[in-house]
Amino acid sequence: MTYFFETYGCQMNVAESAALALVLQERGWTGAPSAETADLVLLNTCSVRATAEKRVFGRLAQYQAQKKERAFTLILAGCMAQRLGDTIKEKYGAVDYVMGTAARSTFPLILDAVERGRPYVPTDETPIFSFSSSHLEEGQFRSFVPIMHGCDNFCTYCIVPYVRGREVSRSPRSIFEEIQKLAQSGVREITLLGQNVNSYRWSGELEYPESIDFPRLLELVAREVEGGPIRWVRFLSSHPKDFSPRLIQVMRDHPVLCRHLHLPVQHGSDRILQAMNRRYTRQGYLDLVDRIRSALPDLSLSTDILIGFPGETEEDVDLTLDLMDRVRYQYSYMYHYNPREGTVAYSLPDRIPEDLKRQRLGRVIELQKQHTRELLRARIGQRVTVLVEGISRKNADELLGRTERDEMVVFPGSVSSIASFGSLTLGSLRGNTFRAKDFSVW
Repeated sequence: MTYFFETYGCQMNVAESAALALVLQERGWTGAPSAETADLVLLNTCSVRATAEKRVFGRLAQYQAQKKERAFTLILAGCMAQRLGDTIKEKYGAVDYVMGTAARSTFPLILDAVERGRPYVPTDETPIFSFSSSHLEEGQFRSFVPIMHGCDNFCTYCIVPYVRGREVSRSPRSIFEEIQKLAQSGVREITLLGQNVNSYRWSGELEYPESIDFPRLLELVAREVEGGPIRWVRFLSSHPKDFSPRLIQVMRDHPVLCRHLHLPVQHGSDRILQAMNRRYTRQGYLDLVDRIRSALPDLSLSTDILIGFPGETEEDVDLTLDLMDRVRYQYSYMYHYNPREGTVAYSLPDRIPEDLKRQRLGRVIELQKQHTRELLRARIGQRVTVLVEGISRKNADELLGRTERDEMVVFPGSVSSIASFGSLTLGSLRGNTFRAKDFSVW
């Protein structure tokens, strides 16, 4: 039997899709080249922004039409499934199963039913289903390792805590075991994942008796991989309120930890940050950036910026632009506020008109483009290490690589170099991607 996945949203969803695919493959299923030929189609969805849900609704309408032509099983999974539940079937009857984030344990039972040609009937007893992304397709050399699920922050604009639940940290032992499997499979880079990765806490239960916070876990992971085939470790995403001096020290002391950090700020105005329930101030964030850069002067920074929150003024936008000028991010994920029913911000007054949100967001995007160009141009001529990731989409005679600062580089090379580390000189820019020369494999 064959399957086809569509994955939307964050890297956590990517990792969870990989885990679901592993379950299918262990049962003898194979991936289909397209949804049109698959026996099972699964949409792993995101509810963070309305645009992501609109895309899924569009796809469901297409699958609804396909169901009239052929028989296949359609599963709606992820955050959108958790938020809407079985009500989605009222409009899209083609959906056979709705598997929210709290019901992932039912996946093997659903497969049992599909394989036997009968419907799955939920019961009160479901097996414990542990997610792991350690299965790799041939040639895969970067992998995500989820270390926790859920979020306890309850930012007023965010639906994540309601659809993914409260924070649950994964056993350190299971994390280390997965990393060992990945190393044996030829992986060269791993990314530790969590909705708020630096709030990881392990209480010292019997399976692993030591009490561990995120800086300690990161230190143990770094020691585990140093000297082995995994050369780089990254982590996503960090909340500024939980970024401790100890975490900065661990990053400084272990070169295997990449010199790039994604540190979401969301806004530059204290008034808006408070309304968002971010639990840090503008100055506190800037002070944190100063401490990080003092310890790691070669670090690059990226961020998330949310514009158009209810009650936002032009002065608030100016404060955000000023913060961007002070920090100078290498890149940013920038978006305007979308009301999400079920969040605190949904009922706030003084919503910003759509055209004004777009105009303000445009100013933020233009400033970020300016910073990105200036920061990348300053890097031209430097000798750097890259991990070769694949073949360039625009030229089959060029390879694509990434630096530890999360910069993209294309350069002449052969397929045999893929998944290798090498050294090269950064040359001219093509958009936000470097063209380089003098590549030599290690």
